[in-house]
Amino acid sequence: MATKIRLQRNGRKGYAFYSIVIADVRAPRDGKFTEKIGTYNPNTNPATVDLNFERALHWVMVGAQPTDTVRNILSREGVYMKKHLLGGVAKGAFDEAQAEAKFNAWKENKQSGLAALKAKLEEDKKAAAKVRLEAEKKVNEEIAKKVAEKKAAEAAAKAEAEAAATAEEAPAAEASQEAPAEA
Repeated sequence: MATKIRLQRNGRKGYAFYSIVIADVRAPRDGKFTEKIGTYNPNTNPATVDLNFERALHWVMVGAQPTDTVRNILSREGVYMKKHLLGGVAKGAFDEAQAEAKFNAWKENKQSGLAALKAKLEEDKKAAAKVRLEAEKKVNEEIAKKVAEKKAAEAAAKAEAEAAATAEEAPAAEASQEAPAEA
């Protein structure tokens, strides 16, 4: 039986979530499978992979062929690095302890790079939020200036109207006071 390591699609429309499965080549994509060895969520940044490392390594060692995407996932998780090191042990290039030390060093390097990437993404997110906040403050200040100018113009117009009204009332009041004196 020819086996493949491939993705099985789950999730709703527009939000795919995949299971990493071992399946017969003839089985449909979301059909019958032999074993589920992990999950892959491309919707997060960076993509989340939950993999049973030992079973993935076992299936790669016995000859299961991964699809292109799964090959990239397994490579990123270190399955192919471990297979390469175990091949070196089998050929006698180095012993198992050295292979394990090399793998752990590679894994630590990979983890530190991933942590640096997450930190950079977080820093970029904070910087973008700060820029948006500054832009919003600037817009709010401009709006406040326009509102203050409009209120000042309204207050000036109101004061002018009151002054005109009092100016009209003053001569009318003087005229009403002069009229009884003449009579």
